[in-house]
Amino acid sequence: MSNNYRLGTMMFLQYALWGAWLPVIARYLSATIEEGGLGFTGSQIGMILGLAGSIGAVAAPFIAGQLADRYFSTERTLAVLVTVGGAVKWITAYQTEYSSWLILSILYSVLYMPTLALSNSITFSHISDQENDFPKIRVWGTIGWIVASWVFPMIWLQQGLYFQWMPPFVVGTEVPDVTSRLVDALKFSGLISLTYGAFCFLLPHTPPKRNAVEKLAFKKAFELFRLSSFATLVVASLAVSVIHQIYFLQTGPFLSHIGILDSQIGPAMTIGQFAEILTMAYLGFFLKRLGFHKVITIGVAAYFMRYAIFGTEAFPIWVVILSQAFHGFCYAFFFAAAYIYVDKLADEDVRHSAQTVFGIIILGGGPVIGGWLSGYLQNIFTVSGVFNYSYFWYTVSAIGLVATIFFYISFREQLEKEVSG
Repeated sequence: MSNNYRLGTMMFLQYALWGAWLPVIARYLSATIEEGGLGFTGSQIGMILGLAGSIGAVAAPFIAGQLADRYFSTERTLAVLVTVGGAVKWITAYQTEYSSWLILSILYSVLYMPTLALSNSITFSHISDQENDFPKIRVWGTIGWIVASWVFPMIWLQQGLYFQWMPPFVVGTEVPDVTSRLVDALKFSGLISLTYGAFCFLLPHTPPKRNAVEKLAFKKAFELFRLSSFATLVVASLAVSVIHQIYFLQTGPFLSHIGILDSQIGPAMTIGQFAEILTMAYLGFFLKRLGFHKVITIGVAAYFMRYAIFGTEAFPIWVVILSQAFHGFCYAFFFAAAYIYVDKLADEDVRHSAQTVFGIIILGGGPVIGGWLSGYLQNIFTVSGVFNYSYFWYTVSAIGLVATIFFYISFREQLEKEVSG
């Protein structure tokens, strides 16, 4: 099996185990006990999905980044993290108390969040053309997310499957206890994680840089902040990651509110992943033609557009669903392009840690602020027990607009060698 095939399979599993549970879990946690959920509040859900993820992201440079850059091969570090993480997800599926969910979610994030950067850095270590090769490999992560989001409801939430022309193409009637079954997505993710852990031993060997001058890899990686382009990217990324986190906290309940069946929430949200496949396929072309400045600006602007549509009640449901196609630009043009830019900035011996340092911002600071902001705005826009989603989404959209303007005005592309040379 060639390196590209192995790297593509790695990305498939990396995002399949995430896509298996993330789109549906907020609906399960927010549903009442009578419906089959746990009845957690918006603030509690924000802590579980926001604070927990942030702690893992902040710990990433000091755990996985340091280990992979200095002491252990990256693929073995990855194998241990995803295997133990899978066991934690399985245990979480049996919990009903808020405190248990929060503690286990924090533990899981410490294990999983570093793997996002490690899978990127393994890929960058074994490709020669970052702009063209990385998107082609990373797109398999998107496909993995889609497959996991479809397979789980097909085999566990529906019965009497039949074909239709709209995504997810194969649907059926919901099982009677559908909402309570959403939690089993965690077990499905755990099984994928165990498979992924075993597969890691087939990945190309990526040894640590034992002869590096700076022994603390993450310390050298933090020096990227002296570059104005990196600092600007970080500030914009913080705002974007806040509203990106809110998407996963509120879209599931929002789709249920406008009439989408619980078994269709995950598949409906994969429209964004379909668009991501197309944008990722041509990301290299756009980076070479437009440059990082314009491509990333388009990615930030896509968040503003998507949430503006979410907030406009005059639009029919099908327009709201299709607007998730903006996710393709949100992820590929912002996150994937940003990862590539960070890799080009960093010296070779700290690229693992550079990715995890950047991850502190987009997976650490952003989610915890997003979790708090989501709960705060939900309280503000809830009157007499009725949540005004329109005001909520318009507020989130405004944050996206400000971030777009800031990045477009402030960002100037530069590379490490141009500053140090």
